[in-house]
Amino acid sequence: MSRWINSKNIFILIALLAIYGLVQGMTLTDTLPPFYRLNLILICIYIILATSLNLINGITGQFSIGHAGFMAIGAYISAIITVKLHGPLLLGLIAGAIVSAIAGFLIGLPTLRLKGDYLAIATLGLGEIVRIIFLNIEYVGGASGFSVPKTITWTWAFWLMVISVLVIRNFINSTHGRACISIRENEIAAEAMGINTTKYKVLAFTIGAFFAGLAGGIYANYMYIIQPMTFSFLKSFDILVMVVLGGLGSLTGSILGAIFMTTIGAVLASLSEWRLVITALLLVVMMLFRPTGLMGTKEFSLNFLKGKKG
Repeated sequence: MSRWINSKNIFILIALLAIYGLVQGMTLTDTLPPFYRLNLILICIYIILATSLNLINGITGQFSIGHAGFMAIGAYISAIITVKLHGPLLLGLIAGAIVSAIAGFLIGLPTLRLKGDYLAIATLGLGEIVRIIFLNIEYVGGASGFSVPKTITWTWAFWLMVISVLVIRNFINSTHGRACISIRENEIAAEAMGINTTKYKVLAFTIGAFFAGLAGGIYANYMYIIQPMTFSFLKSFDILVMVVLGGLGSLTGSILGAIFMTTIGAVLASLSEWRLVITALLLVVMMLFRPTGLMGTKEFSLNFLKGKKG
């Protein structure tokens, strides 16, 4: 218990409570414009997506670009339970995340034996297959979309994001997470040390898919309508850009990348035709001057508060 009670964790808890309380207060008093409310919810969703993809790409060293497919599964399964079956929101979110995790396990088992570009192409193709399946199922609206009542609030989105990041962080810091990092650093050496590389790659892929499904469920129950085109390969690339921008292997970097890219998207909302061009240019500049991303593989540290170099 004592390992949880330290200056860093207390500082983070106070900061989280302050952010939550400020936004919740502004929401209850109706002083926060709907546009800002929408983007704060989207930041929570993209933080879950970016950190879960970073577990696969940054921590375990695989190259997956089909994360939107798992997001789609979570979105549609949660929507079916809450709308078609009239189930509670929590059940819908959990079910969507679990089905996404099962899909991640079934997909990861054969595809994670591939490496590099082959794995990227396989995951991209599987993500598109998921989208096309939902596109042709009339039960969930097909191409016209699936209407879902707005039941997600700032409280739901914020604390589910906090729980997701906490679980992923604890996994990374566990022995299982260390095994995943060893695979990233040198897979052959990891195998030589007796680490079951396939097992840990599939485990990371499954956990990443679980949280992508959870993010999809939050998205579906907030946005009123979900459509298959929302979960195209462009969505997967957006999430990948957040991870690369923040720094492969850094959980803090993924959070910063998600906040930065969502904010840029909001600022450029009136320039939709130029958004992709400007975003691409920013990414190119970033890769030229900071190829390891904003954080590289480092995490947020409170050393600067103590007057030490971090």
